[in-house]
Parts: sequence; C-alpha cells; structure tokens
Amino acid sequence: MNTTTRDLTASLRAEAIRLGRWPAFWIVLGTWILLNLTFAYLFNYLAYTSGESGAMSDGLPRDVLLGQLMPAAVPEVFTQGMSMFGGALVLILGALAVGSGYGWGTWKTVFTQGLSRANAVAGLLVALTAVVLALVLVAFAVDVGIATVIAVGESQPVTMPALDDALIGILTGTAILGMWMLAGAFIGAIARGPALAVGLGLVWVLVVENLLRGVASIFGPIEVVTDLLPGTAAGSLAGAMRTVAGPANPGVLDILTRGESFALLAVYVTVFAGGTIWLTTRRDLT
Repeated sequence: MNTTTRDLTASLRAEAIRLGRWPAFWIVLGTWILLNLTFAYLFNYLAYTSGESGAMSDGLPRDVLLGQLMPAAVPEVFTQGMSMFGGALVLILGALAVGSGYGWGTWKTVFTQGLSRANAVAGLLVALTAVVLALVLVAFAVDVGIATVIAVGESQPVTMPALDDALIGILTGTAILGMWMLAGAFIGAIARGPALAVGLGLVWVLVVENLLRGVASIFGPIEVVTDLLPGTAAGSLAGAMRTVAGPANPGVLDILTRGESFALLAVYVTVFAGGTIWLTTRRDLT
C-alpha cells in the first residue's frame, strides 16, 4: 500500500469514528428520516383516511394518493423532498463537518500529524459521501417498510418496486444529497467556521435560488443562469422521478432532463469537492 492510499485510509477511518461519535451527526440524519416519513407518508395517509370520496391532497384523487403510499411508488416518493429540505439538512452536515474543524482547531492538529492536507480532507469527504449513500439506503428501506404496512392495512397487493426503478431512485437520491453535502463542505471551507457556513448555505438553498427563478420568469435572459444552478439540477433530477401529474413538492422542477441533471450535478460535485480540498491545502489556517 503506497503512502497516499495509506494516509487516505487512515483519514477515512478517523473521520468515520469522529462522525459516529458526534451527536450533531445523528441529529441531522435522524431529522431527515423523520421529515421524510412525516411528509411522504403520515400526512398523505391521514389525508387519504380522513377524506371524503373524491377528496384530494395536493390535487390528487384518493385512489391516486393511495397509489403513492404503496411500496411500488417508493423510488418516486422518497426522492421528492431531497432537492430542498433533505438537501438543506445534509448541507448543514457538510458545513458543520468541515467548518467545525476551524472553530475547534482540529484541522491544525490533523495537519501536523504527518498526513498531507489533501489526504486528510479527502478522507472526510469520502466518509461524508459514504454517509449520504447509507442515508439514502436506510430511507429507502424504511419507506418500503412503511409502505408495506400501509398496503397490508388497506388490503392492497404488496408489490415491491421494480429493480431498475429502485436503482434509479437510489442513484437519484445519492446524487442530489451528495451534491448538497459537498456544497456544504465547500462553504464550510470558504467561511472557515460552521455558523456562517450553515447560514449562507440555508439562505442559498431555501431563498436565493427560488428568488432567482422567480425573477427569471419575468426577465427571460436570467434563465440562462438559473437553469444551471445546483438547485435546478437537483430539483429537475427529482422531477424526472415523478409519474403523477399535479402540484410538485417545493424545489421539484422539470427544467432539465434526467441526463442533463446528472451531468450538471457531476460538474458541481467535482467543483465542490475539488474546491474544498484546494482551499484547505493552499490557504493558511491562521
């Protein structure tokens, strides 16, 4: 094993231990699982069971709403909140993971232990990426379990998602959340602290992009910019999973195709990851 691989492995192991023992880490992940279940299943199930014949939730007839609560619909349903709310939460995680190293002074300690700066930071980013994948898989499994319980309770056939739909859904969720997590890490490196990084990231995800798209609807030329924003790529990728007509969740768009969205997200992932490593290796930490 060469030095680079050994250092990266050591950094990855250390960061995995740090994240696993960090209360904020589990709070952020647990919050997303809870929000996912609440908005995707609890509210919709209550709307279905309490509605009159023909009642609607977000414009969906009761039979269509019930179909969205079934296991086969999980790949579509569990990705719909990721482009905005899920993205905001993992952005917080990325910003805290990188930014807290400046606030606590741990980056200075890490960088004096023999590891190269690039390998130390890359280890953290790889660990965070693995966390995102695990989070998506856990959310998918939990949603399938809840949907199965609903199907049995409503005497509906239990039909699992098709394999290709499941894989596309998992890949979509990983791409969306992974991009936002790396965006948070990049902002944490820029701000050199967690508080400002979290604030800036949330303002961008929840406010700035929506305002810019609103202006673009009035002033057309701005669309050239808004169509290339990270939130547009994430929202369009989530939108590509939709199969039911009607109002979309906040942040879910239909501006780009699935292929265009994946390509643009790949560019942002490269920029955010590369920018984080470049900043922490080229800039003084004083």
